[in-house]
Amino acid sequence: MAKMKKKLKIVLFTGYACNNNCAFCIDADKRAMPQKTTAELLAEVLCAKKQGADIIEIIGGEATIRPDFTRVVATAKKLGIKEVACATNGRVFADPASAKKIVDSGIDSLIFSVHGPDTRIHDALTRAPGSFAQLKKGLTNLRALGFLSINGNTTVVKQNMTALPRLAKFYAGLGIRNVEYIFVDPNYGGAKNNFKKLVPRISKVAPYMRRALAIGRQAGMDQWKVRYVPLCHFTDCLDQISEINERKLFLTEHWAPDFKNTDAVASRAVVGRRKTARCRGCSLYNLCEGIWVEYLKNYGDSELKPVKRRVR
Repeated sequence: MAKMKKKLKIVLFTGYACNNNCAFCIDADKRAMPQKTTAELLAEVLCAKKQGADIIEIIGGEATIRPDFTRVVATAKKLGIKEVACATNGRVFADPASAKKIVDSGIDSLIFSVHGPDTRIHDALTRAPGSFAQLKKGLTNLRALGFLSINGNTTVVKQNMTALPRLAKFYAGLGIRNVEYIFVDPNYGGAKNNFKKLVPRISKVAPYMRRALAIGRQAGMDQWKVRYVPLCHFTDCLDQISEINERKLFLTEHWAPDFKNTDAVASRAVVGRRKTARCRGCSLYNLCEGIWVEYLKNYGDSELKPVKRRVR
């Protein structure tokens, strides 16, 4: 059988400006950094096309608040990029005219960041009053336009971990077929600055993340995944680990205002995540990326439990 060719996905960071102020944001210390200009973004889109990109994912900050956002999307589609996606907090879509303009620009898919199942939890984490109501209205407006390619992602922290089953029911009720539950990255930004307040122990949060996946499976959502977790806590759902899927399907590059990473997967192993001596002999050693370096500095590795049996 011929080996499947991996898709090249280029993640374009427009800058770090945002209309939310998420407590855990990895870019919390970069807000004042200059945004890329329109000319720079259009040049990058052209470069991505020449490089053979199959997918461009546009992110910020919050990319949709830029006046040139639809121009960037339309240019990428005109150049023949197969898929143009955007990760968004969803607030702009609460305005029907803005929602229509973005849909008409040719955007292929949207990833809504939802950090709680209700106003209390979501807005407390985004530190933007009304943000949950706006993203819900945005979802309604998009569906009214017939735009159904909507995915979800949730950053998992202490403040929302016990609510993950309720959030899973929220996603399932909307029929959102692709969701990522992302264990917070504490190596940079808000979660590093306020580690003990925000970052849960993996042994405490894993059961809630697994329960969210189970709710999805029960609802027929087999594409829900967890990201940035040590596999020893997820042996019953190895087919729902984002990194394993990513390594099989994609070559991922990140092009940001302050860095260019031409192998996002490999760099995590080099600078982002670690396995420790406790992991030796684990049957999942080669599949697993370990856990965040900053996590190990603060909590140690006592929760890492090497899996001795063979796991399918």
